[in-house]
Amino acid sequence: MKIRKSYILLLLGVSLLFACGKSYEEQKRITRAERLRLAREDSLALKVAVMPTLDCLPVYLMKEGMLYDSTKLDLRLRVFASQMDCDTAIIRNRVEGSVTDLVRANKMMKKGLALRYFSATNSYWQLIANRTARIRQLNQLGDKMVAMTRFSATDFLTDKTLDTVKTKAQVFRIQINNVNVRLHMLLNNEMDALWLTEPQATKARLMGHNVIADSRGMNAQLGVFVFREDEMKDVHRQKQLKEFTRIYNAACDSINKNGLQAYSELIKKYMKVDERTVKALPKIVFKHASSPLQSDINKIKDF
Repeated sequence: MKIRKSYILLLLGVSLLFACGKSYEEQKRITRAERLRLAREDSLALKVAVMPTLDCLPVYLMKEGMLYDSTKLDLRLRVFASQMDCDTAIIRNRVEGSVTDLVRANKMMKKGLALRYFSATNSYWQLIANRTARIRQLNQLGDKMVAMTRFSATDFLTDKTLDTVKTKAQVFRIQINNVNVRLHMLLNNEMDALWLTEPQATKARLMGHNVIADSRGMNAQLGVFVFREDEMKDVHRQKQLKEFTRIYNAACDSINKNGLQAYSELIKKYMKVDERTVKALPKIVFKHASSPLQSDINKIKDF
């Protein structure tokens, strides 16, 4: 009797083993098929690289507010904290579009990457000096460290700014690409001066740091969104870009009508700033998608 019972238990065990094995193999096939499906969906989606900066707010609103027809456009955002990472993503064809600036776009095009200007942005940069460094004027930057990104708008602005003054010693350019790290280095008194855009610039001003230069006074609008030209030749991508343009303009209209405060939760979520900073943001007008001015493109061509 005991032998018979053991035999039955053995058969049950073997049956369960085969059943589990079949289930595992089936699960592997399902997982593989699911991975392929997701990869195909991702390849067909319109992917855009963005940063935690205010010039990207219309795109964040587009995504979070679902302003677009999902049957016409599957929009996927790739959020990076540095311009270098955005550039790497578009160079390696991991995204079709990206926020950048004219200096960096020009550099990528010189290296052979065909880019299409989608729109100029309202980005501006302020050179903010650490309050503990007691810098009030540009000519006091001698022997000081200035944080920026090489071959970018901030690098270009550093050149143009220093060309207007004479310093007693060399100004040291320190490459800090991550905008959040750059801000924290100022707040922690680890940097003498640095270039910031919004909303990080507002946060720095609220902490009592001094603005000693502003790109808006240099008559140059350097922020821009770009798309890969080779991708935009595809009919599917052209339809996506058309829908993207429509909803981008609608998002700009919505922000202009309702004001930045109406989107404080969106700003806090993606740009990692507090309510006090959001409330202190200056009024900014978001324009419909339009190509950058040729005069601005000409300014940076030889940089």
